[in-house]
Amino acid sequence: MLCLEGAQAGLSWITILRKRETYRLAFDGFDAEKMARYGSAKRSRLLQDPGIVRNRLKVAAFIANAQAYLKIRDAQGSFDGYIWQFTGGKSLRRRPLHLGSIAASTAHSDAMSKDLRQRGFRFVGSTICYAFMQAVGIVDEHQRYCWAGGKPHGRR
Repeated sequence: MLCLEGAQAGLSWITILRKRETYRLAFDGFDAEKMARYGSAKRSRLLQDPGIVRNRLKVAAFIANAQAYLKIRDAQGSFDGYIWQFTGGKSLRRRPLHLGSIAASTAHSDAMSKDLRQRGFRFVGSTICYAFMQAVGIVDEHQRYCWAGGKPHGRR
C-alpha cells in the first residue's frame, strides 16, 4: 500500500486505483522477497509495462522499498509493529467539519516519513505517509457527519 501511495505522487489517485491489479501482477503480488531481488532485466520489463506508471524513479522505489521493508521486518519482528509505533499502536481519529479541514500531513506522518527515508525508503514524503496512514486505518479522518465515520479501531 505504501508503494502504491508513492506511485500516486503527482497523479490522481484514480489513475493508480485503476492500475492496482496490473501493479499486483507486475510486482509479483507485492511479494517483498521477490521484489527485493529484481535485477536490471526485470526493471526493464517493468518500464515497458503500459499497465503501470512507467517512471524509472517510481519503479526503482518499489524495489528499494521492498529491500528496506525486509530489513525492518527482520530487525523488528514485523513491519506492522514498526509502522504502528508512530501513533502508539492506536488509530488517530479526527472529525473535521469541512473537507478543507482535512490535513495533508501531521507531526505523526512527518516522523514516519523521516524515519522511513533514513531506512532507505523512497517516495515516502509526509503527505504520502499521511495518505497511507488514512488508507490502512492508522488515521480515521471521516468528516464529522459522514455516514462511514464509525467507531475507531486500534491495531489488530
